[in-house]
Amino acid sequence: MRLLHELRRMLPIREAHAHCDIPCGIYDPVSAKIAAQTVLKMVMRIEALEWTEDTSHSAFSNTLSRYIAVKEQHAELVKHEIGILSNDYFKHEHFEEYPNLPMTVWETAKLASANKQNVDLDSAKKLVESVDEIARVFWATKGVEYDDAVADVRFGT
Repeated sequence: MRLLHELRRMLPIREAHAHCDIPCGIYDPVSAKIAAQTVLKMVMRIEALEWTEDTSHSAFSNTLSRYIAVKEQHAELVKHEIGILSNDYFKHEHFEEYPNLPMTVWETAKLASANKQNVDLDSAKKLVESVDEIARVFWATKGVEYDDAVADVRFGT
């Protein structure tokens, strides 16, 4: 205990204050959007996957398991990215100005979890829509109207 006291006396530590883990201006919900679109695309691919007599069982299983793994990884990424925005970017005044934001963040995390657990096209579409709503609020806090003009091109439709 005495050693700790002496170290603190010799090496004073000043308290640092920061509001985020990374430099300001790096935040962007596009990574969550891409992850949500990836979940949707994997659900579509899983639902379209067909086993034929020309397909070996192992090849079919390999493709299916890869689609599932990517779907689950990206659903988790949605939760992670939305969590960063919620915990590090959005401030108390944002939640006051956009009273539905806390529920939207919570519902988005729940949708991401549901998409990890299931293969449901409607749920995957709702996940993309929910991320878009968070992006709309995010950009509104910066005085910008949200428009993901390249969403369809990125998605490949």
